[in-house]
Amino acid sequence: MNSNWKRTFAIIWSGQFFSILTSSLVNFAIIIWLSIQTGSAEILAWAAIAAMLPQSIIGPFTGALIDRWNRKLIMMLADTFIAICTFALATLFWLNIAELWHIFVLLGLRSVGSAFHMPAMQASVPLLAPSDQLTRIAGINQIIASVSQIAGPALGAMMITIWDIEYVLIFDVAGALLAVTSLFFVNIPNPKKIEDTERDIIKEIKEGAMVVLRNKGLSLVFLYSTIVVFFIVPISVLFPLMALEYFNGTEFQAGIIEAIWSVGALVGGAIMGVKVYKINRVGLINWMHLLLGASFLLTGLLAPNGFVWFAVLTALSGVSGAIYSSAFTGLMQTKIEPQALGRVFSMYYTIALVPAMLGLIGIGYVADTIGLSTSFLISGIIIILIGIIAFFTKPAMKLDKVQIKK
Repeated sequence: MNSNWKRTFAIIWSGQFFSILTSSLVNFAIIIWLSIQTGSAEILAWAAIAAMLPQSIIGPFTGALIDRWNRKLIMMLADTFIAICTFALATLFWLNIAELWHIFVLLGLRSVGSAFHMPAMQASVPLLAPSDQLTRIAGINQIIASVSQIAGPALGAMMITIWDIEYVLIFDVAGALLAVTSLFFVNIPNPKKIEDTERDIIKEIKEGAMVVLRNKGLSLVFLYSTIVVFFIVPISVLFPLMALEYFNGTEFQAGIIEAIWSVGALVGGAIMGVKVYKINRVGLINWMHLLLGASFLLTGLLAPNGFVWFAVLTALSGVSGAIYSSAFTGLMQTKIEPQALGRVFSMYYTIALVPAMLGLIGIGYVADTIGLSTSFLISGIIIILIGIIAFFTKPAMKLDKVQIKK
């Protein structure tokens, strides 16, 4: 294990901070732009689908390739590709020829880059830091993401009101290039290569799936998380529209709601990043499902004049989401060998995103038909039920007991 792992992470985190900040800024600016231009939950849902579909299609293949190739180079090329695509869209706006479908295409191309970058980053972490620090590092990653996402929506909401969208898009280009530059100064090791270099990529994908399926507890944690993501992703898309349409808020208030979610996520990340906890992470995940579901349910019960309580419940959602994400990531990184992590994380993103896209199609129709608040209410109830069921699933609850006894 590299004794300078803290220095390596500091360099990587510095570049990722600016990349995440500018991505958060631009993503929210695009959401606000779409909300103002269309006012439709269905359009926002289809935009989210455009951002997920490519990743869900190529995800299993990228995981196998990540476990074969140089992970540092993959991250650098992915960020560069995202920067090029974003600059191309900015150019279309400058030329006054950009259309709605151009934004959908950009979101799809960014998804291709993310399909390589995110699993490569997650799969590299266990090769850089001691195993007992992985959940803590996941918490610190959540802190950095949250700080960026606190400032990002506020800056995005402000910039889209004073600048044309093409100028806002350039910030994302700069952030991606800074992330690439930071990676030049670190060494990211790769796991030992398999002896048979001519192995079938399909066979490797199947082997990655079997790593999870052979472990009943692990497969159940995957299953419950996938079901929860099916409801979290569609609802997360509706937060700005909930602020603008249901609570009759302004663009600034929509930005505040996004920032408040991130403040909650910052608190959750700080809780997980401040120390190493001797706790059953599966149980912690289940508790966070209950808290997240209750936050959605209560949001659905609010009256249109309950914006303040909406903000409070949004913060609780952010806390629970961050703790859940940190616990889940750390659990996977300690229970799965580094040689298979690229495939496992890619498989998880794919398995989670496919039903999430179906949920987005449904939530767009539901929100436009029976109301935004009803969408929150139904999702909250189902997430709570999943959290309760998970507590009574013994193989899953026993998964992390060995970690506690050490």
